Amino acid sequence: MKAVQNATAFGPDGVPATDTPPAERLWLGGLAASAAWLAAAALTALWPDADEWGRTGEYASLLVVVGGALAFATPTLRWLGAVGKRLRAAVPWLLVLALGLSVWEVMTAKLNLLPRPFFAPPQALLEVYLDDWPRLVECLVASLKLLLTGYGIGAAVGLVTGVSIGWSRAVAYWINPVLRLIGPLPATAWLPIAFFAFPSSWSASVFLIALATGVPVTILTWSGVASVNPAYYDIARTLGASNRFLVLKVAVPAAMPHVFVGLFMGLAASFAVLVVAEMMGVKAGLGWYLQWAQGWAAYANMYAALLVMAGVCSGLVTLLFRVRDRLLAWQKGMLKW
Repeated sequence: MKAVQNATAFGPDGVPATDTPPAERLWLGGLAASAAWLAAAALTALWPDADEWGRTGEYASLLVVVGGALAFATPTLRWLGAVGKRLRAAVPWLLVLALGLSVWEVMTAKLNLLPRPFFAPPQALLEVYLDDWPRLVECLVASLKLLLTGYGIGAAVGLVTGVSIGWSRAVAYWINPVLRLIGPLPATAWLPIAFFAFPSSWSASVFLIALATGVPVTILTWSGVASVNPAYYDIARTLGASNRFLVLKVAVPAAMPHVFVGLFMGLAASFAVLVVAEMMGVKAGLGWYLQWAQGWAAYANMYAALLVMAGVCSGLVTLLFRVRDRLLAWQKGMLKW
């Protein structure tokens, strides 16, 4: 009898069961998050600012909208499908985010405890988005154009080079030493040579981003092709496959998980190089915007641009995951990252 009781004390996933039903826990979590956002709105609107900050009213209204939306959505989460599942999983984060915004507001706008102008309140960032959005959009478009151009070139060159090294010993003999020389060096170390060798700062920035992307893609693709089971080639040759078929239909598909690891690493490296490259002569872009804001001590603008960059990077990573899941659908259940 005790064994049965102990067995039923845990859920199917090994998590200890509680006396509170799941639906009630969901209600309590959603309502707690809604109450936290509404409390943050009340704190922002009713507690006078230590100094004059614009857009305080708009910021409080935004918090009310989020809190009201959570209160409205909580009873209907189970009927919202995938959106409801995501909101259900995000309830703890929404609660923590509301508390964090409240602490940020108190430490900056209300009590002025953090040194200015290095620390700006949340409404200052909202003011940047509302007042300076045309320049931010222009810089975002310029950065995306530069990033996607360099990233696309680097990924394509890295894929071809990695497949060539992994497939051909002759190619590996000549390229491997060059890769060992260039690979350990950060792409930003090539700044003086790039700006001297290329006719414009934009083309030099494209080269640096392509270099930062191409090295990890090359190495991981090479590793993937080299680790393909030789039995796959033997079976394909027995069926009359040509070398071109072996490369395109056997080696490359088998190496794709390694390729996507290289693509993820290249994306992170390309963002770091993007900021540095845009600070060295490009006349538009988020890196240029960061340098401009820092030069004028407009730290609210700088933080706003950093949040935009974080959002863009997160969106591109999510898009890359979607592409990976679609191309590697045949490995569903095997990938753990």
